Formats: sequence, structure tokens, C-alpha cells
Amino acid sequence: MSARYRIAEAAALLGVSDDTVRRWIDSGRLPASREGGGPAHVDGADLAALATALHEAPEPGTTRGSSARNRLAGIVTRVVRDTVMAQVEIQAGPFRLVSLMSREAADELGLEIGVRAVATVKATQVSVDVP
Repeated sequence: MSARYRIAEAAALLGVSDDTVRRWIDSGRLPASREGGGPAHVDGADLAALATALHEAPEPGTTRGSSARNRLAGIVTRVVRDTVMAQVEIQAGPFRLVSLMSREAADELGLEIGVRAVATVKATQVSVDVP
């Protein structure tokens, strides 16, 4: 049996507002069902398909390709620089990512609060928890 999500849960998972999810349901972009006149529920497989379709590919960079597949587009919300290193925080939908890099790299990329950025994550081990 597939998981089912209420509108608020679906919105939180996609990083959009409840109203956006309702509009997608009303327009037919996201299928939903109501049982016994109760609140609308979205099937987990349908939600996953929409989440995949919403994935925006990053702007082409200077490389031809990358083995990293986890790219999260967002906005820089904080930059802390010292003489050697920089800590950069990006808000990508509901996700807050923190990257440590050389100050030189942060300066060359022009990373400042409000700049659009894409965090690329490549890990040898990723833990998954189910709430």
C-alpha cells in the first residue's frame, strides 16, 4: 500500500505552500482523492512523480558533466569568512545546507547573501530515516 499525504504534508515535502498544492490539485497537475467527503489526500507515488518533475536542472557550468546527481537550487542566506575558510549556508526549498570551502573559492564565486546558488551533494553513504 502506497503512502498517502494530506495537503499540508505534501506542501512541506515539496517546499511550497498549501495553496500551491491545492492549485495543482484543482488544475489536475497533482491527482488527489477524498474518501467519504473528508480532506484531500495525495498518493505518495503521485507526489514523488511531481517532485521529480519539479527538479530544475542547474545552469550549465564549465564542466561537461558530473557524477553527482543531488543538486539543490537555492539562495545563499549566510556567508561567514575568515582569512582562510568560508562557511556558506544555502536555503533550498525546505532544506538548509551548509558548505565549508576556501575563502578564495567563495570570493571567486561571488557568494553573498541573496545570490542564487546550486548545492551539489556527493556522498559515499547517505542515511535515510522514516518519521
